[in-house]
Amino acid sequence: QNVMLGDVPALNDLLAGYAAGTLGAPLHALVSSHLALKPENRHFVRTLEALKGDAFEKSDPVQLSNRESMLEKIFRSEFGTPDGGDPVRDDVLPRALRSFIGSDLSSLPWKTRLPGIRECEISNRRNEEVSLLWIKPGRIMPSHTHGGSEITLVLKGGFTDSTGHYRRGDIAIADSEIDHRPKADDDEDCICFAVSEAPMRLTGPIARLFNFMTGR
Repeated sequence: QNVMLGDVPALNDLLAGYAAGTLGAPLHALVSSHLALKPENRHFVRTLEALKGDAFEKSDPVQLSNRESMLEKIFRSEFGTPDGGDPVRDDVLPRALRSFIGSDLSSLPWKTRLPGIRECEISNRRNEEVSLLWIKPGRIMPSHTHGGSEITLVLKGGFTDSTGHYRRGDIAIADSEIDHRPKADDDEDCICFAVSEAPMRLTGPIARLFNFMTGR
């Protein structure tokens, strides 16, 4: 059963960061895309934004040096449009994510990681890895855990792991406490956008084989 937004502290924190404007560009694009795909979950964010607005009205006014550029950015935002922004031409990437990546799926440099599993690394910085995963129907990821949080948005298809079943528009959050083995749904390819604080750590038989072969 999917976890609805607002029921899990980690998701609450993520949405609160979005409403407050404190998320980095990758997570901001992730949450914007989620809200475009799951319009029923916008009320929670609007409530947080309203609370922020109340606090702002009670504060002393401050002169803005870049008022016009800020307003232009707000009016261009897909979340400011009546329908929250439509999925773009390839029907997989919402507008916010396509804008962040700067390309459609077919133009990206995909690399095969395992049979039936491809990855496109968007960026790799200290304490932040951003990538897209493309998994063929029914394929199972190797068992792994994480050195920090991993926040994943499902863009196409779906997958199941020890925490639940996730479909298009759902957000899954994993951390160092979770050792999981996601399996793509059998009916179609699964494409996900993931933002991680640290690389995954393989566990299970594959990790033991890798450690044996490398002498680790």
